[in-house]
Amino acid sequence: MKKTNVVFIVADDLGYWALSSYGNKDAITPNIEKLSKEGMLFENFFCVSPICSPARASIFTGRIPSQHGILDWLNEWQNGATTEEYLKGQSTFVDALYKNGYSCGLSGKWHMGSSDKVHESFSFWYCHQKGGGPYYNAPVYKNKELIYEKEYITDRITEEGINFIEENVKKENPFFLALSYTAPHSPWGKNQHPEEILKLYENCNFESCPIEEDHPWKIYETFSGDLEQRKEVLKGYFASLTSMDKNIGKVIERLKKLNIYDDTLIIFTSDNGMNMGHHGFYGKGNGTSPLNMYDTSVKIPFILVQGEKYKGKKIENMLSHYDVRHTLLDYLNIKDELEEDVKFPGKSFKNILLGENKKDDESIVVYDEYGGVRMIRSKKYKYIHRYPDGPHEFYDLLKDRDEKNNLIDSEDYKNIIDQMRKKLMSWFNDHVNKDIDGAILPIYGGGQSGLAGKWGGYKDKENFKRYESDYIFTGDKKLEKRTIEISEKDKIQ
Repeated sequence: MKKTNVVFIVADDLGYWALSSYGNKDAITPNIEKLSKEGMLFENFFCVSPICSPARASIFTGRIPSQHGILDWLNEWQNGATTEEYLKGQSTFVDALYKNGYSCGLSGKWHMGSSDKVHESFSFWYCHQKGGGPYYNAPVYKNKELIYEKEYITDRITEEGINFIEENVKKENPFFLALSYTAPHSPWGKNQHPEEILKLYENCNFESCPIEEDHPWKIYETFSGDLEQRKEVLKGYFASLTSMDKNIGKVIERLKKLNIYDDTLIIFTSDNGMNMGHHGFYGKGNGTSPLNMYDTSVKIPFILVQGEKYKGKKIENMLSHYDVRHTLLDYLNIKDELEEDVKFPGKSFKNILLGENKKDDESIVVYDEYGGVRMIRSKKYKYIHRYPDGPHEFYDLLKDRDEKNNLIDSEDYKNIIDQMRKKLMSWFNDHVNKDIDGAILPIYGGGQSGLAGKWGGYKDKENFKRYESDYIFTGDKKLEKRTIEISEKDKIQ
């Protein structure tokens, strides 16, 4: 039986709201929109953590951050080199594909540890050194050698990916390609993106990006100034998105020319969401202190295409990236035998793809975590719990889609809040590895530079220090920039 090829496309910092497929009238993304019309568009899909490294690790491993140990974005190159294999000893769905005869390649961003090393099960490795950076002169490992690409990095990621596809078609190998763009992640300056793409947005008013008062917890700035400066930032964000869309069109065109389009499963998604003025800040989960779980940070696009098999279908079911591992392997009829003893949080939704699940179960919820911030979300409600002592949040999403009115103290919702809180705590208690429990570790959005919790051994005093760049939320709701060391009594014994 002929095996289905897989092209797995992951954008960087792309919220569902930013695509024309999801109703955005500013974005010029015709190729992604074409994919959504030819395939299946998921309207309620969520990342596992609203920050890149833990979110990506959850996609590949099927575990939540407090199971795989990447709890924040990895600041691993701070000393000039990648030093840790954060997922060592843990399997990914790529390992299962490799063991079942697939040739596996990565082109683009990894950001899950030791970018300079070709990770197990990959035969092709064109990997960005960091988690982001300049779009021209980007640092990339190619064949284990660090080079600086003079060309636009979005174009180069595509070119290397297409070369991998063509090589495997010649050899008649079934393949898996992780096409992992750094777009539309910052930087968004004038000299970062092709001028002809920037010009497309010259007269755009960016009505999809609200102008609101600064969020009281806002910490990271992407610009400070007038409306013209705001416009330049948004031009860069959308230009990087349109450039990625253009390159996705090239991949689709090549698959069709090679006569393998119908034999190739294409998945398009993003690692996490992004706020571009939404809620009064620019950033994702660590754009505020305390860290946030707004839908604009955690709700992401997910589009699945194979030929015209799922043409024009829209799925309303609540689903999460922690379901991807199980669904992909199930879809390819590959039994996941690598870690049968692991209590994975997700499950396959292949039945939805086959149209066997006609009814959308209203009781289904999704969960998120970012350090001590944990979320449970249904279609109707969202509850956010912050360890150790808040502030907590609760939103009635049917009445307040934009999450403006925190009802945590409302007597009208007390029973619902109590039920969701108990369900959240029970679920995380079932899945968390206590040695690396993000709820009791100092995760504040400033980056992770070593193994977490007991896995890191607490040998280095720096493991207990908050980064100088981090802002601390104080009891009187003021933000202070400072460094705090965790005392001996607070360390996990």
